[in-house]
Amino acid sequence: MTSPHETLLPSTARALLHRVAVAQYEGRAPSLVGAVVRGGRLVWSGARSCTEDDVPDADTQYRIGSLTKTFTAVLVLRLRDEGLLDLSDPLDKHLSGTGVGEVTIAQLLCHSAGLAAESPAPWWERTPGSLRPGLADVLGERPLLHPAGRRHHYSNTGYTLLGSLIAAVRGRPWEEVLRNELLEPLGMRRTSCAPQVPHASGWAVHPWADAVMHEPAVDLGLMAPAGQLWSTAADLGRFAAFLLQGDERVLGADSVREMRTASAPSEPGEWDSTYGLGLQIVRRSGRTLIGHTGSLPGFVACLWADAEEGVAAVVLANATSGPLPAVVAADLVRIVVDAEPRFPEPWRPMPEVDEALMNLTGAWYWGTSAFGLKLVADRGLELYPLSGHGRGSRFRARPDGTWAGLDGYFAGETLRAVHCPEGRLVHLDLGSFVFTREPYDPAGGVPGGVDDRGWGAPPL
Repeated sequence: MTSPHETLLPSTARALLHRVAVAQYEGRAPSLVGAVVRGGRLVWSGARSCTEDDVPDADTQYRIGSLTKTFTAVLVLRLRDEGLLDLSDPLDKHLSGTGVGEVTIAQLLCHSAGLAAESPAPWWERTPGSLRPGLADVLGERPLLHPAGRRHHYSNTGYTLLGSLIAAVRGRPWEEVLRNELLEPLGMRRTSCAPQVPHASGWAVHPWADAVMHEPAVDLGLMAPAGQLWSTAADLGRFAAFLLQGDERVLGADSVREMRTASAPSEPGEWDSTYGLGLQIVRRSGRTLIGHTGSLPGFVACLWADAEEGVAAVVLANATSGPLPAVVAADLVRIVVDAEPRFPEPWRPMPEVDEALMNLTGAWYWGTSAFGLKLVADRGLELYPLSGHGRGSRFRARPDGTWAGLDGYFAGETLRAVHCPEGRLVHLDLGSFVFTREPYDPAGGVPGGVDDRGWGAPPL
């Protein structure tokens, strides 16, 4: 039987190409490439160009700007997973002499360290990195603008520090670590710090005339971890698949999921967007998308992925402004998800069932609120309110016989089954909340006890 992931319907492919064509025309981009990933592989790509003689494809390099930050974040998480650092470590523990060493690695990753957004003038995106040979030149005399950890304030200089941190811990340049530990394992052979043929040229389009001017493409030096990379739609499709599934050669699924989790407060007035660990998180048309936008003079880029649907989109264009890659990429995801809804995996019974765990399942009561407890794969549990309102969570089994909450109000909290000395199951304890088999079961260890008069008619 043909897999539903192998190809897109012709009508879907046409709708995608139409969206790319409209984006190139309305955004007045010299060229624009779009691509879609579904089920872990590239299933569509299309492009439009101002000249029929030079139409790009999914293998044409564009500069991707701040999408580079997500690559840098992956390398930091690798160091954490190897035990070489902790995200709560102050920067000074691994990279001394910066003058901002009290900020934590996690704060740098999610842009809550309070650092300035840019390095001192002249603007780093249009001037060579040789003008900023040291971190002091990048940070300037007033690197901290806000109290650390209090607000999200996007910072390019913060990712310069993370790149220098990676180099310090590994003892090798950031670019070399990136190539050996991320690009090569994922097969991203067309992603590089310098452009490789075939690549697009960067252009500025005049705001009041259909005229163009070349934009400079400079080496950013120490700022490279914040925005240096060139890549292709096909390579970024591979990266999108990694961000959805993880890859043990680079970063496992749990750590990638951690990157996709909100880690910083939203900017005031932007409640539909937040930031994880090197990833933007946005709500668009009722969907949660993760990924990153990017821009450098002459180029704009975006990668969005819908983890729930397993669909991602990439948009690249060679214009300083005009095209809206974040909008277009979100539309490409929407077109595919709406036109070709995801097939659920076939239901299958668990390979083995533990009777002791089966005894935990069913209806439970927290006070007078009814909940269901369900056994899932790998000895996991799911708690959900039967009324449709209340605090539910998924739980992962621990070796000691307890469970750890994975999401919602009970994330990180401990669920344990409490038995009496004779071995009978008495109640569930979830972070001090007692769940009993009957509402206020007198035998269930309810905090505060149960009125001896029990249930009855209301007083007159």
